[in-house]
Amino acid sequence: MSAASLRARYLGDSVATASPQQVLVMLYDRLALDLERAQAAVARQDREEASEQLQHAQAIVLELLSSLQGDAWEGGPRLAALYNWLIGELVQANVKHDGNRISACRQVVEPLRDAWRQAAATLTNAAS
Repeated sequence: MSAASLRARYLGDSVATASPQQVLVMLYDRLALDLERAQAAVARQDREEASEQLQHAQAIVLELLSSLQGDAWEGGPRLAALYNWLIGELVQANVKHDGNRISACRQVVEPLRDAWRQAAATLTNAAS
């Protein structure tokens, strides 16, 4: 088995055995990484790489939006609106090759990722 297939299997197993809160943190981690990579690609004028990263980021946000149970808590509708805003900004960043829009998205995503990570750790500690 190749190193790439071993890595893919490991990642698949990690996601399959993760708790829902761990999966959410994994998605946010990858979203933040996609945005970081896209911003770097825009800076070096690599449209193809920027587009690939931004499209993957859009897919993650769409997954977050589709899995959101907006009526389960009072902040749900606001989070859904935020996800919709992110999707629009990511599309425009891709179309216009706009590093400023990517930066604005990062300024929203990174604190959210940190908050979800902290919430997941709190839940894990409470379960122990």
